[in-house]
Parts: sequence; C-alpha cells; structure tokens
Amino acid sequence: MPGLPRTHVSTIDEGRILSDIMQLTGNTLLITGGTSGIGRALAEQFHRLGNTVIIAGRRQALLDEITAQHPGMHGIPLDVADPRAIDAFAARMREQFPTLNVVFNNAGISRSEDLTTDTLAVARSLIETNILSVLHLTSALLPLLRKQAHATLLATTSGLAFVPRSDYPTYCATKAFLHSWLQSLRYQLRKTTVEVIELIPPYVQTELTGPAQAADPRAVPLAKYIGDVMRILADGGTEILVEESRAGRWAASAENYDAQFATRNPRTS
Repeated sequence: MPGLPRTHVSTIDEGRILSDIMQLTGNTLLITGGTSGIGRALAEQFHRLGNTVIIAGRRQALLDEITAQHPGMHGIPLDVADPRAIDAFAARMREQFPTLNVVFNNAGISRSEDLTTDTLAVARSLIETNILSVLHLTSALLPLLRKQAHATLLATTSGLAFVPRSDYPTYCATKAFLHSWLQSLRYQLRKTTVEVIELIPPYVQTELTGPAQAADPRAVPLAKYIGDVMRILADGGTEILVEESRAGRWAASAENYDAQFATRNPRTS
C-alpha cells in the first residue's frame, strides 16, 4: 500500500548503531514455547545455522523427541505459568549456559472469551502466561544478557495487538501490552549491548487456537512465514513485520482502522 512504512523498522535508536543487530550464527539462544509452531520452526532454523539452541516447553516427551531429531539441541522443561519454575529455570540457564546471548520469549496461549458470561479465569491465565511470564523471565535473565558483548531479547506479539478480534479480547490485549512494554524496554536498554526485537506475526498455520488453524487456507503457511522472518532478521530491525502483517500494524496511521476492524469482526446479525 503506498505511503505505508516498510515491512520492518530499521532505524538508528538514540545511543545505538545500526550495525549492532542480531547475528544469525554463533549465538547461544533460548526459545520458550519451542516445541510447536513458530517457536519450534525458528529453533530448527537457528540450529541448522550452527547456533547453540535451547528450547523450553511443558512437555518433556516432546522436548526429548525434538532434541533427538536435532542432535546438539537442548530441551529443558518449563511451565511459564509457574513463577517458581521460572526462577529455577533461570538459575539453571545461568549455570549451564553462561554464554546465553539471545532470549526469545515466544511462549503464549490464546483463548476466546465471551465477556458477558465468562468468569475471569480465562483472562487471568492469559495474563499470567502471555504477560507476567515474559516480564519475569526477562527480569531473571537480563543481567546475564547484559554481560555479553552482543545480546538480543525477542518477544512474540501479534498483528492482533493493533487491530483486535473481539472474540479474543484478553489475548489481543496481552499482545498490545507487550508491544508497549517492549518499546519502553528498548528505550531503557538503548545504551547497552542488548537489542530488543518484536516479532509481529499475522495469522499463521499453527495450532495456537487449535488443530483447525494449522490447515486453514486463510492463514500464512508456517514455512513461508519463517522464511520471511529469517530474511528480515538478517537485514536488521526492531519490529519483524512480514507483508501479511503490515496492513494491521499501520491501520491507525493509514486512517483505515475502522475498515480493518470491521474485516476482522464481521457482523453476523
């Protein structure tokens, strides 16, 4: 669309030079939510590039299966909804992987809600997993990242942070929170060696909302999305936006927010 920003943001922040971007090789890299979907696909890509990759997830059997398929990859169990588990996990990371220089907060859940009838249980679980776990793990590992000559902290938000779906209200709100929080974190770290990157996926063929999503022809194929992400990461930038994410991300500045909202929230009655 004419006049919209590029597919990724690649500006020079105050106190930071553009060459200080994430390297795609030679990293010790942690990915939470690394046993499925975008997290697993990125873990496999980075492993193929020769990085030391650690994946974290709740299911030990799946961690064992994935690491067996990719010799040299590490799998460590973590329930990000458990604060005590995060503390123990972070301590293990500091001891076992002192060269850790990339932390990718990718774990997240999605649930639909009816705000007129549902209790707060769904909203609370979304907030605990999608927000509090990210803040907690970041706080626990940031001192280690700051010791490295070059470090990167990434987090997955969503195109729905900018134009929400009304049937996923708290999920969309958690991603909007993270977008805002990452901007502040990036600014506060602007004079350090830690770069902050936001991954803003569109609707991708994963099982985030259930098995049907992985086969939905309206969703971006996972392999295509990962290929686009890796190309953008190689070029550098603070927001990783593929073409399919652009319209939503810039809906407000393009002055077509209402149209974008209506498209994602069609009236059925």
